[in-house]
Amino acid sequence: MSLSKGGLDGAAAAAPEGVCAGQIRSASWRQILDDSFVEEWNALTQIAVEPNPFFESWNLCPALTAFDPKGAVELVTFRQNGVLCGLLPIERAKVYYGYLIPHISAWLHDNAFCGVPLVARGAERAFWQALLRWASDSTRSALLLHLMHLPEDSPLVEALSSSLEANQPAAIVHREERAMLRSGQSSEDYFTASMSGKKRKELRRQFNRLSDLGTVAIEREKGSTQITRWIDTFLALEAAGWKGKEGSALASNTDTEQLFRQSLAGAAKAGRLERLSLTLSGRPIALLANFVSAPGVFSFKTTFDEDYARFSPGVLLQRENLKLLDNSAIEWADSCAAADHPMIERIWREKRSIVRINVGLGGALRQTAFKHMIRAENGSEDFGQ
Repeated sequence: MSLSKGGLDGAAAAAPEGVCAGQIRSASWRQILDDSFVEEWNALTQIAVEPNPFFESWNLCPALTAFDPKGAVELVTFRQNGVLCGLLPIERAKVYYGYLIPHISAWLHDNAFCGVPLVARGAERAFWQALLRWASDSTRSALLLHLMHLPEDSPLVEALSSSLEANQPAAIVHREERAMLRSGQSSEDYFTASMSGKKRKELRRQFNRLSDLGTVAIEREKGSTQITRWIDTFLALEAAGWKGKEGSALASNTDTEQLFRQSLAGAAKAGRLERLSLTLSGRPIALLANFVSAPGVFSFKTTFDEDYARFSPGVLLQRENLKLLDNSAIEWADSCAAADHPMIERIWREKRSIVRINVGLGGALRQTAFKHMIRAENGSEDFGQ
């Protein structure tokens, strides 16, 4: 086993009985990225046990370019028999939520809403066991591995739990529930069950009043046709509203705007983008972008023209979005919304538990310090075997 500046270079991961070993490596994303690697990366997404569009190449590459131009973020890659079977972006951090605690963390940005690694089906336990050994051996100071935005019901979270070594401490340190869509009902039946008769009547009234102003149409698009124009319109609508006034619109920051443009264009090219538009006489007044990674969908971003707020255009568009339930290839949709979101939780009835998990690293001394830290962290609970 040899250590390099970029991490463990081609280190062999010893595997417990019944688990196939593999090779794990870590290096700056700038050292790894080339056309050949991206081709392997794209192949991995096709066999991943859990979809995560935020870690697919068309999304993560522009994010790294925007937010990590110096290449501090590393890509941990896991191979079995030479085939790429796992990938996770990580950073080596010294500050843990305001406290000076060195650790290794999965790398995410503010507009990435899922942190599960891309792992080939069947390689789940081998990946985690190799990653945990690598994380412990690649640094003498990191106290923990910090994993964020993990769906608690994910098969990868279950595999992580069963992959911990005997007495290796681990804890769930944060849990929140956000709206999701998972039902065997049709879109119409689901909508009827979600909203009271009074509220449905009000939405019909709003739709009729909006129709008095012109022709109302809803468009559902895939592919790259007029994608640049659609993105321009989305950014302009959002910037014209309250997010623009508060400086939190995507277009308020050059990096977030560029990432939005590149990730949507990349998703469209990869066949991962679905765009919904509510128009009034051809003018868009509400827009929504879904990332489609069957069997899941991530409802990434939505915006509306606040001049038409009295007609609830965003809710009218979300009703159309319920037609995801009529797609036999889709089993669930993640709202990507904050917990207790006032609009989406009136429509999407199911909940998805999202957790942060810490795993203690190193030998007895580091693990003892980790246990003390976990006991001091409010709301933490034991995780694993």
